[in-house]
Amino acid sequence: MAEPSDFAPNSALVLGIETSCDETAAAVVARDAGGKGRILSNIVLSQFDKHAIYGGVVPEIAARAHAESLDYLIKSALDTAGVTLNDLSGIAAATGPGLIGGLIVGATTAKALALATGHPFLAVNHLEAHALTVGLTDELRPPYLMLLVSGGHTQLLLVEDVGQYRRLATTIDDALGEAFDKTAKLLGLPMPGGPSVEKAALQGDGTRFNLPRPMKGREDPHFSFAGLKTAVRHAAMQNAPLSEKTVADLCASFQAAVCDSVSDRVRRAMRSVLSRFPDAAHRPFVVAGGVAANRALRKALVDVAKEYDFSFHAPPFELCGDNGVMIAWAGSERLARGISDMLDAPARPRWPLDSEAPKAIGAGVKA
Repeated sequence: MAEPSDFAPNSALVLGIETSCDETAAAVVARDAGGKGRILSNIVLSQFDKHAIYGGVVPEIAARAHAESLDYLIKSALDTAGVTLNDLSGIAAATGPGLIGGLIVGATTAKALALATGHPFLAVNHLEAHALTVGLTDELRPPYLMLLVSGGHTQLLLVEDVGQYRRLATTIDDALGEAFDKTAKLLGLPMPGGPSVEKAALQGDGTRFNLPRPMKGREDPHFSFAGLKTAVRHAAMQNAPLSEKTVADLCASFQAAVCDSVSDRVRRAMRSVLSRFPDAAHRPFVVAGGVAANRALRKALVDVAKEYDFSFHAPPFELCGDNGVMIAWAGSERLARGISDMLDAPARPRWPLDSEAPKAIGAGVKA
């Protein structure tokens, strides 16, 4: 167990709280004056069993579960890290985007702790936390091109600095994680959908079903997955009742279509970046978010990065999903820049990284 004296004298210790969806999480991260980070604890409690019977996350149940377990998780995170509340330099919480009930639980808890201890409160954008995780794991600093793929968002962004993002593309309908979840539900696979589809795909033939590659070849780099999801449904109906082999083939075909489609969109974004910055010697490409844990997609994007001479970066699998580490790290990055938030900072169900980005034609509120 680490002791506070083990850290460099100028290290900032930040507690991170994550309650934006159906994982309750708390973690402590240390950041030294040079920007190098260290994970001291990472506690995540899944609510899978509470939502499984409903086939999806129920917001009211999620918020109640956060409230019931968060105090214990915070204590566990502090104990595992070997620190006390008084040792901390700041307290960070995800305050958006996400399910408003859960966000309020996490934000209110963090604000109460900040008020009681006198530590700075750090209101963290959940998407920014995904975007900055590679600063902790790979010591990668902006600028870089990033693909954000999660249950609620699919975007390509230029990460210019902490708090500075330029959106290049978004999904005009479903997010990629949402498409995985809906495909799993359609095929009778258990939650969480993404890992279930990936597991089934390992036993399947990805060439059996000729599924569409949405947006492939389009000049703009936006995404679309609704048509692919519909094509899976039609194929399933035509082959009902579904055998285990057919389910596996459908999953493999769906995953292959996803990899082709996303790779095409990333290629388009990379060409755009290279045309804007032709002399850039440093070309990092980052994949972040829950779907970044999909091994087939990672492999496809590693190949695309090599093709365009970009270095590939992604968080380790255990930090792709929602976790308190990324919240603590994003909070420490803000704290290092002298940024903190008032205790009346609101929880936000919608909080785009680039609020000035033009709305993509057909895109909904998640754009």
